[in-house]
Amino acid sequence: MTPRLGMLPRAGFALLAALGVTLLILVAAGAPPLSTLAVMLDGGLGSQAALLRTLAAFTPLLLCGAALCVTFAANLWNIGVEGQITLGAICCQGYLRAADPGGGLPAALDLALGLGFGALGGLAWALLSGVLRTHGRVHEIFSGLGLNCVAMGASLWLILGPWKRPGMASMSGTETLPAELWLPTLGGRPMSTVGPILAVAAFAAVAWLLRRTFFGLTLSAVRQNPLAATRLGLRPKARILAAMAICGALAGLAGAVLVAGLYHRLIPSISGNYGYTAILAVLLASGSLAALPLACLFFAVLTVGSIQLPLSLTLDSSLAGVIQGVLVLTLFAARRVWPGHGGGAK
Repeated sequence: MTPRLGMLPRAGFALLAALGVTLLILVAAGAPPLSTLAVMLDGGLGSQAALLRTLAAFTPLLLCGAALCVTFAANLWNIGVEGQITLGAICCQGYLRAADPGGGLPAALDLALGLGFGALGGLAWALLSGVLRTHGRVHEIFSGLGLNCVAMGASLWLILGPWKRPGMASMSGTETLPAELWLPTLGGRPMSTVGPILAVAAFAAVAWLLRRTFFGLTLSAVRQNPLAATRLGLRPKARILAAMAICGALAGLAGAVLVAGLYHRLIPSISGNYGYTAILAVLLASGSLAALPLACLFFAVLTVGSIQLPLSLTLDSSLAGVIQGVLVLTLFAARRVWPGHGGGAK
């Protein structure tokens, strides 16, 4: 039996265990298990509008999931991805606010530059965390959490201060961008067709980078033995900074897509916990690039479908977050208790 086929029984056992524990959690919460799962599934996939909302959530999840695969390949826990999304949104909004769709550059070029500024914003924010790791010996988890708070505070300050709506400061966000500066939408709904294309392209680029290039091989070397990588002249600090920069750029692009392709303005908490959820998706996929899109789609359906819980079953929508966490934890526990785990499984 090949190694891949040998992993199938353990994967099946892990999935069954996760499903069983999830059903027990629903029973303990006083929710009818099968009805709850059916409502969430229907809320995420049951209509054209639901599919578009799921696609809107899937786009930043896949962008951030692909981004995190790069940093995980270097053994970096980039918890600051939430702040990088927010900085990307701020930079994109700042550029598009200053753009003149009537008499300046073509709108398509303005949009491309807005997305580029968003990617640069996320890149710079991630590099700051990377520099603190490589030169200040501050673990990226702590610097990332701190920078997340700073990014959140900056967005609220801009929304309620310099970028507030004329004559008022509203927590609903800044003034809506001109329609010429919106990414093309699908079926007249607030969902860009460009976002999913960018997400799939970014995922394909990351898969190629990690599997087919010398850079991906060096990241693996840095993860497994930094000292040996240093002695081989692979410059681990430079590789760490490069991984953080790539991750931040993709997370910043996700923030820019949220501004230009979905909300068309900067809103409080625009990151929407997509960064943290993407971490769960990568963990659920166990670092497998092939499984990552499915994990992101799964979490997108849960996120969107949970909106229907208060309406259909008078349950709090936060129950979806509980399900997400329980699934990931149970999968890890089940993989550990399966006989014959040891051998080199990842």
